[in-house]
Amino acid sequence: MRLNADFSERVVVTPETYRWVDSPTKGVERMMLDRIGEEVARATSLVRYAPDSRFPPHEHGGGEELLVLEGEFADEHGTYPVGTYLRNPIGTSHAPRAGRQGTILFVKLHQFSPRDTERKVIDTQAWSWQPGPEEGLLVMPLHDFEGEQVALVKYASNTRCQPHTHWGGEEILVLEGTYHDEHGAYPKGSWLRSPHQSGHAPFTGEDGALLYVKSGHLMPGKH
Repeated sequence: MRLNADFSERVVVTPETYRWVDSPTKGVERMMLDRIGEEVARATSLVRYAPDSRFPPHEHGGGEELLVLEGEFADEHGTYPVGTYLRNPIGTSHAPRAGRQGTILFVKLHQFSPRDTERKVIDTQAWSWQPGPEEGLLVMPLHDFEGEQVALVKYASNTRCQPHTHWGGEEILVLEGTYHDEHGAYPKGSWLRSPHQSGHAPFTGEDGALLYVKSGHLMPGKH
């Protein structure tokens, strides 16, 4: 399968276009955002677990990055509430399960460098915000490795940013509010992937926005 597999193209997925599909495990569905491969794949997805559902034990052959969006996620290593950011490097393994309310995750598979070996578990609800590069922005750095950066970015209401270019590309998941740029408006649940050397001038309205942002990981030839 090849879905949104041309990383030189801009891609936008908004919630009204979601198409959930069953995984091979009962009670677990996926909304595929990009994918190269079949059941074992380089993939970016939303994953929805029914209440008290379980996924079989598995090893992360290419690493796993995830953010808990709704409900409670768990495995034999711990329990992860909404807002938890996890990185499970290549060679790690676990047996995931959902809590009583089920859970929805943002998951990226098979996208780790073999040199990126640090497992991370960050409760972003308890993590510190830092001043952003422009007025009206707060930033919560989550990961930085060989040019790849991951952060949460909070936009205050009615914030306008200077036009900028995405060196190494940029990927965004809108977690709260509505994100805007000159190309359109992106409500909560929208996913955007912008290629290397693309650019835009983002802004927000009255509701502001909270974003997951990954940058620097879409250099030509890197993926």
